[in-house]
Amino acid sequence: MSRTPLTREEISTTMPGLSGWELSEDHGSIRKSFKFRDFNAAFAFMTRIAMAAEKLDHHPEWSNVYNKVEITLTTHSAKGLTALDMRMAQLINDYAG
Repeated sequence: MSRTPLTREEISTTMPGLSGWELSEDHGSIRKSFKFRDFNAAFAFMTRIAMAAEKLDHHPEWSNVYNKVEITLTTHSAKGLTALDMRMAQLINDYAG
């Protein structure tokens, strides 16, 4: 999957399909917060994402406090958003259910 930065037009076209994700002001990253019933559910969610991230060789910036998970996606080597970030966001949404 391409690690070429997306244009603003490509980002604008892709974002409507990524429910709940917010675009940063500089268009360099996307972010979403998730809330689960408890810590175990949040940790299981993160574990599924971690396995997918390894396969894609693309790792999220994230934090977890009890039942909340905050995720930011960007491609540091591209200095912005790429198709890989958008693919990862869709996978994350799928895992969140």
